[in-house]
Amino acid sequence: MLTGAMTSAAEMMHVTQPAVSRLIRDLEAELGLALFHRRGNLVMPTAEAQALLVEVERSFVGLDRIRAFADDLRTGRGGTLRVAALPSVAAGFMPRFVAQYCRLRPHVEVLIDGLPSPLIRDRVVAGQFDIGVTGLPFQRDALTVTPIDDKAVVVMPKDHRLAKRRTIRADDLHDEKLILLTRLKNAEGNHPIRFVLQSVRYTQRIETPLSTIACVLASEDAGIAIVDPFSASEFAGKGVVVRPFEPAFNIGTAIVHSSERALSLLAQEFHAAFTKHIRRFLQQADYFRS
Repeated sequence: MLTGAMTSAAEMMHVTQPAVSRLIRDLEAELGLALFHRRGNLVMPTAEAQALLVEVERSFVGLDRIRAFADDLRTGRGGTLRVAALPSVAAGFMPRFVAQYCRLRPHVEVLIDGLPSPLIRDRVVAGQFDIGVTGLPFQRDALTVTPIDDKAVVVMPKDHRLAKRRTIRADDLHDEKLILLTRLKNAEGNHPIRFVLQSVRYTQRIETPLSTIACVLASEDAGIAIVDPFSASEFAGKGVVVRPFEPAFNIGTAIVHSSERALSLLAQEFHAAFTKHIRRFLQQADYFRS
């Protein structure tokens, strides 16, 4: 039908002209339809052939799409990825990475959500998310855990008396207003910051379970906050300065995925790329230069 002649069709298919004629006869016999009117060496398609061609082309397009989709799955360029992170990571750090990741993979579909750590772990185990970023510590045999070396940092107003210090220690915080992080009621144990600051004499205390709220409070001169580096980096240079805390300790964050369900090739690639991105971010520590 594309060439208008049996001979031309045979040349296009790299077969002989009699082979094409035989294939056409066999197809007409199998379908019980006359597909062509013969006029010497020319063939004219019937109305039934025209209608059948539309469906054949639609089927071949579908097969091409399936083949292309399978190629994308095999190479990690396509597929669906579901990730969830606790608010300190989901508020800015992870979405920026996902945006960069997707620019290089236009066929990838991503669901990204911010949830409390217990919900993230439950839903990763249940298969509702492929990868999660959750707080530590916890005990869950059904999860494979990659701990993050997220050393705590101090966030304070840019004109604070301690802003010129290169590092901040617990003793430096006596008689200061403090903004403390608390774990949610359904989370395991107290926040590690509370143990580090338990001997500090403060003049006022504000508590919040969200480090982003703590950073906003610090930017409004409500006190000094000790938070994770991901949240702090969102506010560095925006009315606050960020300094290392000594002695160093981890806030407690980990990347998790199910140990009972194999990750897709796409999820494996994302896990590796995101882990590498986090480690580079923590090593460079640009937020200390504000």
